[in-house]
Amino acid sequence: MQEALQKKALAYDKAGEEHYNVISAFIKSMRGSDPDAALYWLMRMLEAGEDPLFIARRMIILAAEDIGNADPQALQVAVAAKDALHFVGLPEGRIPLAQAVTYLATAPKSNASYKAMLAAAKDVEEKGALPVPLHLRNAPTALMEKLGYGKDYRYAHNFPDHIVEQQHLPDALKGKKYYAPSDSGYEKTIQERLKNWEEKKRGGKS
Repeated sequence: MQEALQKKALAYDKAGEEHYNVISAFIKSMRGSDPDAALYWLMRMLEAGEDPLFIARRMIILAAEDIGNADPQALQVAVAAKDALHFVGLPEGRIPLAQAVTYLATAPKSNASYKAMLAAAKDVEEKGALPVPLHLRNAPTALMEKLGYGKDYRYAHNFPDHIVEQQHLPDALKGKKYYAPSDSGYEKTIQERLKNWEEKKRGGKS
């Protein structure tokens, strides 16, 4: 009891302002590629009694939102840390959390997939349920086939490099681009791949 009284209490109300201030600082430190600050805020939360699974959930969200395809492994690391924490519990569960925090903080960053998701969601909300192009529809019945379902569909595996010039979006969104990969990390490879595919399509090689 004497030791407990001597231990300095940390200002942290899990239902109050400080809770949101600290988790905000934690997320922004990882997003800002500062592993030292991220570790400090992690330990602040754990020492104050924060639910470690809440922290792990926030790390998983950050891995997908702020790192994305710049380092696809980041999401796997975050999920693995959550599973490890759940398996071993505290206090040892702090170790995989700390490993994941340092990985996420030092990973290349991109929010391109997150921005693409928001843009696609906006079109869904504003334009409603646009019809699927006929050539992309299944034709399980003779009537559907007669109506043109699946007609002129181009099976990608039948073309060189599995690349085919074909409309996959609804007519009202033809040519729309949502995903613009950044130059960061692995996403630069994706960017170059998509550019190469576009050149092949324009060249009529597919």
